[in-house]
Amino acid sequence: MTKTVLHVEKPLEQARSYADWAKAAQALDAGSGKKSWREAESSALFDYRSIRRRLDLLTDLRERGDNQALLFTLNEGIHGNMDGIANEQLWRETRFGTKQLIHDYVDAVVDALDHLASEEVDEIPFEEKLDFFHRASHCYGCSALLLSGSGSFLYFHVGVARALLGEGLLPSIISGSSGGSAVGAMLCTHSDEELVELLEVNQLHDMQHHEPSEGVAGLWLGDKAAQEQVAKSINRVVPDLTFQQAWELTGRHLNISIAPAEKHQNGRLLNAITSPNVCIREAVLASCAVPGVYPPVTLMARDHRGRRVPYLPDRQWVDGSVTHDLPTKRLSRLYGVNHHIVSQANPLITPFTTDMKQPQSTFDSVRRAVGSSAKTWATLNLQLMEKPLSVLAPKLQEMASMSLSVLNQDYLGDINIIRPPLYWPPAKLLSPLTADEISMLIEMGERTSWPKIEMVRLQTAISRKLEHILMDYDAAGAGQAAHPQTAVGQRKRRSRKS
Repeated sequence: MTKTVLHVEKPLEQARSYADWAKAAQALDAGSGKKSWREAESSALFDYRSIRRRLDLLTDLRERGDNQALLFTLNEGIHGNMDGIANEQLWRETRFGTKQLIHDYVDAVVDALDHLASEEVDEIPFEEKLDFFHRASHCYGCSALLLSGSGSFLYFHVGVARALLGEGLLPSIISGSSGGSAVGAMLCTHSDEELVELLEVNQLHDMQHHEPSEGVAGLWLGDKAAQEQVAKSINRVVPDLTFQQAWELTGRHLNISIAPAEKHQNGRLLNAITSPNVCIREAVLASCAVPGVYPPVTLMARDHRGRRVPYLPDRQWVDGSVTHDLPTKRLSRLYGVNHHIVSQANPLITPFTTDMKQPQSTFDSVRRAVGSSAKTWATLNLQLMEKPLSVLAPKLQEMASMSLSVLNQDYLGDINIIRPPLYWPPAKLLSPLTADEISMLIEMGERTSWPKIEMVRLQTAISRKLEHILMDYDAAGAGQAAHPQTAVGQRKRRSRKS
């Protein structure tokens, strides 16, 4: 049985690009009979009858040219999980895509939005169109890419980014913590064209300031010199920009999580809205400052004359994954994000995490049960120890509080791209890597992303279309003034594939 499974999966393993993988996946679906499941409309996993009625109505209105009724219908029915079409279980049956009815319905909505936005629909006043698209974008929400803490596994995130970028699916809102912040900073400070070259293996390897054989022991001594080496590597891939300048340059919203080094402070999410003048390089360095390994970092900012000055000079910051590995609530509040694409490479989390919120197999169920029990046991013990440690050993109490923060976070989103198991010695997780190791992690990130590409494409199609329509309106001078907080402003300078 095992040999049969390996033989069946071989075409997928041999694919050298997403196009090859998609072709192989569709062929396997056809050969296994899964294509029939996809083409059959009936399912207990979503209200297929309602979706069929909605699709027929949209088709009929388009054929009759009744644009007013089409606008009214879309006004009443654009939701990301309409009638359960976002049910993650719908993506478990086939290797490529899900129910054809769902694909057809989403395509029809996107086509209808495109049609209504066009100049050929002139019976609807422009102001009414603009108001509709703003409301639709606000109500529908948008997607963000969240890059977890990762250490040296950050190159897995690079592979995920390359896969999304290659298909025109990289979100304009990106969050990163610890190692993920470095990758997020690269993505948000370079154009798409620059990223194609920057994210190559040789480029990334050459930008490491020191070779894998150097300074490994120093990483575990909180050595300032070792941290300076990390800073030099960051400086090679991240231009000296503020969050506001990065947004103006690329139209992408960079968000970096940092945690306080002192008591009685809260973690922060740095971005062009909350901290526009903060310098990205120091923000990345702070988010990568693993407590007990690297010293905490003082942020820098640009003052009104453009000079680099300390930002909150009496405060220092450490690894952002300690408090907010995935800052979903803050992204929702700031940007209206309600759909989270998670690249999860955190070495503390991935051994106990599956790529969907519900277990898919007996092994997944057991792993989740073990992980849940271990988490509960550790949380209770740390809570019991916290008060005695605060009196007897304050340093240990700080570590216990930090551990509680790590344990009690949610590490999954709506679409989860989770690094497969790869067990390295702890020292290696904070060390420079060889070109072969970088290449292996990038390829792992790409391959792990490929089975999720169509899920990302389908679940973000409507929000991407609304984004492009508003961006086009704004480019024509009809939108609101550009500002990071506005739905149009946050996309103004963006140039992406449709």
